Amino acid sequence: APGETLGARLRELARRLLARPAAYLRTATVADFTRSSVILLYMEASEGTLRLRLGPTPLHPWRGGLRSELDGGTPPRAFLPLATEIADRMAHEVDGVPQTLFTELLRGTPATAHLLGGAVIGADPDAGVIDPEHRVYGYPGLYVVDGAAVSANPGVNPALTITAMAERAMAHIPPR
Repeated sequence: APGETLGARLRELARRLLARPAAYLRTATVADFTRSSVILLYMEASEGTLRLRLGPTPLHPWRGGLRSELDGGTPPRAFLPLATEIADRMAHEVDGVPQTLFTELLRGTPATAHLLGGAVIGADPDAGVIDPEHRVYGYPGLYVVDGAAVSANPGVNPALTITAMAERAMAHIPPR
């Protein structure tokens, strides 16, 4: 989402739409959008944690739901100048148009498809939720073997990391 503020992002969107209206119209009317699209993923390392809470959300202020709040660290940013530059260069090479998600455009909120952590491995209950064999401290027989056990973003789709960790955890469970 090119621009630090909503106004800057909307101005940049308007500039791009006016510069190439036919190209942007073509993206809205293409028959098979998924076959005609390339998704670029750009990540920036930053330390921080999220806290999940029940309560009102921007979309449902009257009934509430699950919401996340930054609980320490640097807030993630949707505007990353290098990511915009890379997307623009790629679009130029393939005669395409760069686009972003509406949440990034309107709210400046970056998106992720892979939520990780929350029940990380630690040497003891003060350092983590699970032990090195994925057993939850204080709850015999309860294991965590999904993305919650991944303590840091591996920088790629975490499916294979999660699978490997789950297989390792299962190897520690004695057969019956």
